[in-house]
Amino acid sequence: MKRSARIAIGAGLAALLTGPSYATELVGAVQFNEDHAFTKALREFERVAGECSGGSLTFDLHLNSELGLEKDYFENMSQGIAIDYGIVSPSHMSTFSQKAPLMDMPFLFRDLDHWNAVMEQDALAPLAQDVLEQANVRLIGYAGGGTRNLIVNKPVTNMAELKDLPMRVMGAPIQTRIFEAIQAAPSVIAYDEVYNAIQTGVIDAAENEAAGIEQMKFYEVGPDIALTKHAITVRPIAFANATFERLTPEEQDCVLQGGKAGGKLGRDVESGEDSKKLDAMEQAGLLKTHEFTERDKLLELAEPVKRAYAEELGATDVLDSINAVK
Repeated sequence: MKRSARIAIGAGLAALLTGPSYATELVGAVQFNEDHAFTKALREFERVAGECSGGSLTFDLHLNSELGLEKDYFENMSQGIAIDYGIVSPSHMSTFSQKAPLMDMPFLFRDLDHWNAVMEQDALAPLAQDVLEQANVRLIGYAGGGTRNLIVNKPVTNMAELKDLPMRVMGAPIQTRIFEAIQAAPSVIAYDEVYNAIQTGVIDAAENEAAGIEQMKFYEVGPDIALTKHAITVRPIAFANATFERLTPEEQDCVLQGGKAGGKLGRDVESGEDSKKLDAMEQAGLLKTHEFTERDKLLELAEPVKRAYAEELGATDVLDSINAVK
C-alpha cells in the first residue's frame, strides 16, 4: 500500500474516533417560526448545550407546529418517543401532573420583577419535581414573560362588560375556575381553533400575550384588547427524561446548562418585546387597547380560588414560597 494511501486511511480512522460520528441528535418542536421568543429560547438552549458537549449533541428543531401542538409534544416526551425537547405551557401538563398548572395560574405574580425573581430563586422546583415523577419529563429552564390580556371582538373595560363573556381558556381546570370566578364564561378550545371560533361567533374572546396575538393574527378577529394583565407566562423548556437518562453525565450537564441559558434568554426576549409588540400593533391600527378599570376587583375575586386550588393540590407551601419571594 502506498504511503499516501496509508496516511489517508489513518486520517479517516482518526476522524471516526474523534469527530462527530458519535453525536446524538435531539429532536425539538415549537409551534412558531424563527422570530418567536420561544424559538429563540430553544435556539439558545441548542447553542449552549451543543458547544458545551463539544459537538456530541446535535439538534433538529421543527417549527410552525410541524410536529403538532404543545400538548402533543408533552405526551410524546412523556412516552419517550418522537420529540426530545420543546417549550410547553404548564396547562398542557395537567393530564400527568396536577400541580404543574399552578405555575401558570392567573394572578400568581405581582409584577414582572416578582415573576423573574421566582424563576431565578427556583421557587418552582417542587412543581418541576412533580412533573418529573408523574410524567417522566424534566423542566430544564423557564422561558415566558408575556403579560396575558383578553382578546375580544368588542371593548371590555369593566366588570359589567366582562360578565358572562364567552371566552376560550387553556385546558387546565384552574383556568376555567379562575375565569368563572371573575364572572366570565370560559370554555376549553384547542389553540389552533381559536381564530375560527371567534370569527364564527362560537366565542367572543380569548386570552394571550402579545407574541401570540401577533403570530396567530388574533387581532383580525379580536381587535379590542382588554388590559386585564391577569397572568405573566411561565413557559418551561421541557426535556424527555427517557432521552436524558441515555445521555452521558457530561451531556446531561450540558442539557441542564443549555436549559437554564435558554430560559433566561427567552424571558429577557419575551418580557422585553411584549409591550413593544402590543404598542406596535396598536400604532399600525391592527388593534386597540382598553384599560380595565376594575382590576382590583379581579384580584379580589381570584384570591380565594387560588388559595383553594393550592390546598387541593397539596401545594400551599409552593404558593406561600412564591408569595414570599421579594
